[in-house]
Formats: sequence, C-alpha cells, structure tokens
Amino acid sequence: MGCFSCFVSEEGGDSHLRGEEDGRKEARTMEAPRMKMLSSASSKIRSRNSMGSRKGSLSQKDATGVTISAQTFTFRELSAATKNFRRDCFIGEGGFGRVYKGRLENSGQIVAIKRLDKDGLQGNREFLVEVLMFSLLHHQNLVNLIGYCADGDQRLLVYEFMPLGSLEDHLHYLPPDKEPLDWNTRMRIAAGAARGLEYLHDKANPPVIYRDFKSSNILLDEGFHSKLSDFGLAKLGPVGDQSHVSTRVMGTYGYCAPEYAMTGQLTVKSDVYSFGVVFLELITGRKSIDNSKPHGEQNLIRWARPMLNDQRKLSKLADPTLQGRYPMRSLYQAVAVASMCIQEEAAARPLIADVVTALSYLESQTYDPKAVAAYSHRLDRLSRGSREENPSRGNQEDGSKWGLCGIERDDTPKEIAGVINKDVERERAVAEAMMWGANWREKQRASRHEALTL
Repeated sequence: MGCFSCFVSEEGGDSHLRGEEDGRKEARTMEAPRMKMLSSASSKIRSRNSMGSRKGSLSQKDATGVTISAQTFTFRELSAATKNFRRDCFIGEGGFGRVYKGRLENSGQIVAIKRLDKDGLQGNREFLVEVLMFSLLHHQNLVNLIGYCADGDQRLLVYEFMPLGSLEDHLHYLPPDKEPLDWNTRMRIAAGAARGLEYLHDKANPPVIYRDFKSSNILLDEGFHSKLSDFGLAKLGPVGDQSHVSTRVMGTYGYCAPEYAMTGQLTVKSDVYSFGVVFLELITGRKSIDNSKPHGEQNLIRWARPMLNDQRKLSKLADPTLQGRYPMRSLYQAVAVASMCIQEEAAARPLIADVVTALSYLESQTYDPKAVAAYSHRLDRLSRGSREENPSRGNQEDGSKWGLCGIERDDTPKEIAGVINKDVERERAVAEAMMWGANWREKQRASRHEALTL
C-alpha cells in the first residue's frame, strides 16, 4: 500500500513518505520505565557505531533504576544467521528495508532481521527511535527486540520471529489454499492490538503515541496472538499542561487521523482513529485504500461511514468470506466500537482503555458454528410449524433476522435461554457489553462540562 506525507510539518522541513514493512518469545510485562534518557542513550548507540564491530550490549539505568539492555551484533554474525542474506531467507520488505528470517549461531534462536536500506525512506533517526523504544517498553502485545547492529554503515534490527506473519497478510494477501480468519480470531487479534496501544498510552510514562498503527504492523504469533511492531515513527506524548505534540505529519495513507493530517497536532486519539480503521478492516475484510475498487468504494472510511448508523445495512459491512458465520449482536457491537473510533472530532473518540473493555467482552463472546446450526434448524422447524398452525402468517418475511421474543437467528442456545428466561447471566452480559459505552459517555459529558466552565 502506498504511503504519504500529508502536509508540511510545524517542526520544519517537508513531511516524509512512509512505506509498508513487515518486521517479525513473548516479551515480559513490566511497569513501563520513565523515558528521560532517550537522548543520552542515542549518544551511546552512535558511539557504539564509531567504535566498530565490538559485540556487547546497550545497558543503562533510568530514573527508576530499571536496567535497559539490548544485545548488539556484528554484521558478520547477522550475515551468517541469514546465510549471507540469501533469497530463500527473505520474508518481506518495507520502508525500513528488507526483512529476513535467520537463526542465531550462538543460541540457535529463530529471529527476524530487518536490514536498513541505505536508499530507503527511513534512516538513522528511525533506527535509533526503534532501538530505544523497544529497549524501554516491554509488554506481551509488543514484539520483542532482541538486539541491533550498528557496524560501520550497516543498520540492522533483530526481533523475535512471528511465525504467522502480519494481519495484512491474512486479510488481504491470503493464498487460495488458506482459510480466512474466522470471527473469533478477528476479535482476539483486535483485542490484543488494543491492549498493546493501551500499554503505550496509559502505562508508559510519558505516554507513547505509536503514530503508524496499521494492519501490516500487527504481527501474529502462534494462536493468532497479536503484537505491535515497527516503532520507527513513535513519539513521546504530551505531558503536564500540554494537550498535544506538534510534529511533522508522517504515517500511512488511509490510516492517518484527519486532525493530525491537517494540523500536525498529535495526540493519543490519533492512534485511536488508526485503530478504528484497522478494526473496520477486520470487520469488512477490505483494505483501508483499495484502488481496484469502484470509485466510491476505494476509501474504506468513506465507503463504510453511511452504513455505520443504519442498522438495516450493518450486515453489508461484514466480510463476505465469513459467510455469515458470526453473531449478529457481536457484529453490531463491533461496528459501534469502530464507528466511535473513527469520529472526525478527536474529542469524540473513546480512550483506548474503553476500547479494550469493549473488545475484551467481544473476545469472550465466541461464535460456535455447530450451536448456531443446531439452533437455526430448530428455529426453521418452529417457523414451519407456526405457519402450518397459522397460514395467515405465510405472507410475513420468512428469513427475518428476528425470531420469537426478539431472539436473533444467530444467537446460540445459551443466549436464547437468556433472552427467554431473562436470567441473571443475561443481565450481567448486557451490563458488561454496555460498560465501556457508559464510561465513554460519562467522560464525554465531563469533558463538555469542563469546556463550558472555562
């Protein structure tokens, strides 16, 4: 997918183009350290470069006493790991450069090695940011940086290998012999990616704005557990009385928040918008920008927005490859989450913590095709018996979405029992589903009240 620079930055200079890239042992969760030593750590990496190829590690303590370390490799070691960057080790390419699968000789560990293209769209600045960010930030939904190489003019990054590739691969470039992602897996991927963003926004101190959230930067481990990769464009967020960070506009066309594209003012809500775009990709199976589509359907947001508030058209948003294998109620809730994330006004978007609450609920509502098939069969029998007893109902729509007592045709037997009996479990499920919405609306009211009192 092509990338773009939206406008001239407030920092000076032209905006930079941003290309696609596919980087690849689960990182430990820890309290995010303070990041006051970014500049000094940058100097250490630069000095490492001037010292040649000596193998060691970047090690330093921050204000909380947490040791930050990243293993350093020589170019010779990484060349050996990839069999001299042989073609059969090549697994992807992006703005940073080419990505190779390799095996470290000392440990035998399988890794992904990104090699900076000297003529590419990214340079030393992005390389430094990525090393520092991944050295400081550790979470199960962030890809683990094993080390780096700054040997002479060579710049390489070594990551844990993510065997299932990127979300983009599974949504948009799936081989014919592979099964498309099912609904349960899509919700699991979205929830994991949202937790990664929540860590960056709410746990890191100061907060980190990812700035390049897109499907190609969400990598998948065994079991389709998602992790965020590629922190070359990440920025430290506003602190104190600051409401935003002013920066040159960089990102990928189709994912960039409108207020950031127009003003260069970056906030955590900019990431929330990008998350909404990716979540719509998961729901619809469409690319954020697809020039192969008819003119009115090339931009995912513009195509989807008119349908988001029309309940009669929501089913048209579902990916056709799902073949209707999803709970209709979960589809409505997922679309509601995506709709709020892509609001034009940043203040109207929810915080990522509220999104995580919603997606955690959706992730727990698994779709059981066998149970749904059994229920549909029972419902059809019930419907036929009802028509035989009351022929006057034959003119009513046969394939109605709703059955008796407001039950959806896609509901599982457990959900049906909840609707009919109106038991405690149903009330609890509804409360969980609506909790995030209530939290979000309360924060919106408080924000409007605060604005009026100023």
